[in-house]
Amino acid sequence: MSTDAPRRPTFDLTGRVAIVTGGSRGLGRAIAEGFADAGASVVIASRKADACSETVESITAAGGEAFAVPTNVGRPEELTALVEATVDHYGGIDILVNNAANPLGGPLTDVTPQGFDAAYRANVQGPILLSVAALPHLRASSSPSIINMVSVGAFAGAEFLGLYASSKAALWHVTRTMAREWAPTVRVNAIAPGPFDTDMMSLTLAQPAFHDAIVASTQMKRIAEPHELVGAALFLASDASTYVTGSCVTVDGGLMA
Repeated sequence: MSTDAPRRPTFDLTGRVAIVTGGSRGLGRAIAEGFADAGASVVIASRKADACSETVESITAAGGEAFAVPTNVGRPEELTALVEATVDHYGGIDILVNNAANPLGGPLTDVTPQGFDAAYRANVQGPILLSVAALPHLRASSSPSIINMVSVGAFAGAEFLGLYASSKAALWHVTRTMAREWAPTVRVNAIAPGPFDTDMMSLTLAQPAFHDAIVASTQMKRIAEPHELVGAALFLASDASTYVTGSCVTVDGGLMA
């Protein structure tokens, strides 16, 4: 090993610009805050302008750097505007986290054409189109990374979440395709969360039977907190994972074990 190689903290994101969709709450907000703590300038993109602004205020109050761009990932024109606003404000893009999602649940017998379109537009089309829009700027970066948030439901049957889980399975396939098509310049990976205590899970966790079944399905015997996902995101975004692409980091308390 060369002793002349430059050294830096492996999880350091100083000087890098990161877009986090769905970054105003839940796992997205935890990731955005973690990236800001690691030195990144973070663009908070979610549908509600007030939630974006509140998250930016919280990050900046803690000494971080953040910028709000309200965005609906189901609208292609807003994805282009998000990339343009980020580049205008910060001069480039180094990291993209495709976290925003439509969590539509229910049995497959209740799926409507409108629901199917909404789920796949947000969960598959949005990440593809945003990644493509950001790609020229990522290729200009010295440390480009895309992280797609999938789900452990992508790897197994998911009763009453079939539409959501199938869209996440599609995003996992897209992740591997991006990694192959955009290598070696841009690394593309995924994170598959298990059960986390977020707004998306709140209705399910409020039902004792479902809560207990979910807890029992994990080896850790508990529901995770959003901050417990941040380490995996930092790993994939930083120089700690420079030889990792086309991979999925599962953070599920042993559910898939």
